[in-house]
Amino acid sequence: MKILVTGGCGFIGSNFIRYFLDSYPNDLIINVDKLTYAGNLENLADLSPSRRYHFIRADIAEAPPMEAILREGVDAVVNFAAESHVDRSIEDPSAFMKTNVFGTFVLLEAVRKVFPKRQIRFVHISTDEVYGSLGETGAFTEETSLAPNSPYSASKTAADMMVRAYHQTYGLPTFITRCSNNFGPYQFPEKLIPLLISNAIEDKELPIYGDGMHVRDWIYVEDHCRALDTVLHHGKEGEVYNVGGRSEMPNLIVAKAILERLGKPHSLLRFVKDRLGHDRRYAMDFSKIERELGWRPSVSFEEGISRTIEWYQAHQEWWRKIKTGEYLKYYERMYGNR
Repeated sequence: MKILVTGGCGFIGSNFIRYFLDSYPNDLIINVDKLTYAGNLENLADLSPSRRYHFIRADIAEAPPMEAILREGVDAVVNFAAESHVDRSIEDPSAFMKTNVFGTFVLLEAVRKVFPKRQIRFVHISTDEVYGSLGETGAFTEETSLAPNSPYSASKTAADMMVRAYHQTYGLPTFITRCSNNFGPYQFPEKLIPLLISNAIEDKELPIYGDGMHVRDWIYVEDHCRALDTVLHHGKEGEVYNVGGRSEMPNLIVAKAILERLGKPHSLLRFVKDRLGHDRRYAMDFSKIERELGWRPSVSFEEGISRTIEWYQAHQEWWRKIKTGEYLKYYERMYGNR
């Protein structure tokens, strides 16, 4: 199988590429990434260009390179490419509209132009945030109404609807996955868990929005990669699959768990003004993918957070470059400003 992975230099995308190449020694991956601030070539620095892995710097919102790649022949597209940080979407939604909405449209159009001559499976990576916020009980199912509360989640909702429309209208073999909060190696340190870990290592304050009781379901990134693999190979065309980790907990409890594992004092916690439109609680009912495809999470939060802390302790040069902006200077030298 030859797969086009978009956004493969990001957190989940790079973990997926590593997982897939290890799991399928005869398969090939083309990795397309624009290399924005969160796309880091160092995430895959040990993967030299070869028959099995090839990197192309390109923007999914630009049709010519996407169409050229698909004309050469791929069996599947796994679309990770997205602007994903809610805070950034509140400050400037424009990049989210371009990449998440228009970029997804460009990819779907490129696939449509070679369909039905070639059956290309299209796996679109979405988010639980498209469902909005929950009360104290209940969980999102695939039938939950979409109710995005931030420009980020609105852009992902729009992309989901475009993917659905291309299946319904043109018969494209599409799949949508909506996953809860991921954590693990190579996550950009503006996100909650790597920010808390790196700050704690440096004895800096750990910022906690509001009262810290915003609840998220956490999933170790390797489990998410396995779920995507399962959907790619065994999913039913046109379906949506929720993916979760069965690890609901408030952000404050996550922060305290990190401090305790690192032997740091709780006095490093600092409560800050809550962000706009902050959803109070997410929880995922992923019984569909368990029942129909046989997938379930295998890494507990306790095991996953221990692995993650160990990785960030062992790879301090990686995240320190990001925090100081050194990696951006490297990209400018290698590729110029784009």
